[in-house]
Amino acid sequence: MSKQVPGKFVTFEGVEGGGKSSNIAAVKTFLEAQGKQVVTTREPGGTPLAEEIRTTLLRPRDEPVDEMAELLLVFAARAQHFNTFIKPALAKGTWVLCDRFTDATYAYQGAGRGLSVDTIATLETLVQGDVRPDLTLLFDLDVGLGLERARGRGALDRFEQQEQVFFERIRTLYLQRAHTESYYRLVDASASIETVRADVQTIITQFLSC
Repeated sequence: MSKQVPGKFVTFEGVEGGGKSSNIAAVKTFLEAQGKQVVTTREPGGTPLAEEIRTTLLRPRDEPVDEMAELLLVFAARAQHFNTFIKPALAKGTWVLCDRFTDATYAYQGAGRGLSVDTIATLETLVQGDVRPDLTLLFDLDVGLGLERARGRGALDRFEQQEQVFFERIRTLYLQRAHTESYYRLVDASASIETVRADVQTIITQFLSC
């Protein structure tokens, strides 16, 4: 019996309003047309327990949220999601498309909140072992434009209510990682929907041919 070939783990990152969700759906359709088994998911979230933690993390509240408490909640949700959903799917040969993953933690809790990169890296290894994304699409755009798009979607969650400088730090970190991590591909999310969609398909097509 031939050994099962693991699926590919593709993550979608970027500041608010970058259009990740609609592009995840388009990539899923494209990959399925190529004969791939595909699932989509998100972080925080992805399982019932992790979604409960997501609700806790995103809900606006009067009580100040300690930065370390926030980080540990993010990784608690990730541990459940990764070990009960992502890892088993990959082992079965299924492609996993995930709206945010640990790169978002380096961006939001690291650059945004100012928490230690070493602490995040330790938790990353503890939860994921040596598993990292095979490909990360970074949807990059001006922070002001992204926040304007986010406001147009309705009520803002606890993260979306942060000041613009918070998201500027996040964008800077994402762009730094795009230049240092080989699995990153940059997408100009300020372009038209059609252009972004075409750019994403080109990236996925190139990745399939590797």
